[in-house]
Amino acid sequence: MRGGRILFEGRRLALGAGDAALVTGANGAGKSSLLRIAAGLLTPTHGQVVREGGIALAAEAAALDEDEGLFAALTFWARLDGGDEDRVASALKAVGLAGLAMVAVRFLSTGQRRRATIARVIAGAAPIWLLDEPASGLDVASIETLADIMARHRAGGGIILAASHQPLGLVDAQELAL
Repeated sequence: MRGGRILFEGRRLALGAGDAALVTGANGAGKSSLLRIAAGLLTPTHGQVVREGGIALAAEAAALDEDEGLFAALTFWARLDGGDEDRVASALKAVGLAGLAMVAVRFLSTGQRRRATIARVIAGAAPIWLLDEPASGLDVASIETLADIMARHRAGGGIILAASHQPLGLVDAQELAL
C-alpha cells in the first residue's frame, strides 16, 4: 500500500532452487515495493513472505561508499554477507570491472555503478537474488553478461526475483504482471 492506495493484492509466488520470476508492470505499479517486501524491508498489508536462505537486494542505489575504492567498498559488504576478498575479485572479473578495482566509486559511470551493484550481489554469496531493474544503465554487452551471470546463479541452485521493464534473458522465468 502506498499513500492509502493498494498497489497489488491476491498475488502468490513460489520459487525453488534454480527458479526465477520476472515482475513486470508500469511505473508505480509496485514492482520495487514487492521486492522490498520480499527482502523484509517493507511489511505487507496482508499475507506473508516465507523465505529460506540469505538474500541479496540490488536496488536503484548501489549502496557503496562513494569515497572508497570499488574493491574496498565491495569487500565491506561481502564480509557482512559471509563472503571474502576472493569472492569480490571473482565478482569484479565476472562483471568486467576488475581493472577499476582501485577507482573510487564516485568516479564510476552509471553503467559501471550498476555492474558494481551486481558484483556486490555476487560477492555476497546469497542464494536468493532480488534484482530491481538490474539492466538499467547497461549497454547491450553488459546485459548479455548479466544474463549469463543469472543463468549460472540459477544453475547452481540460486533463486532470482527480478523487476524490469526490459527483457533480461531469464529463460523460463515465471512472469508476475502487476
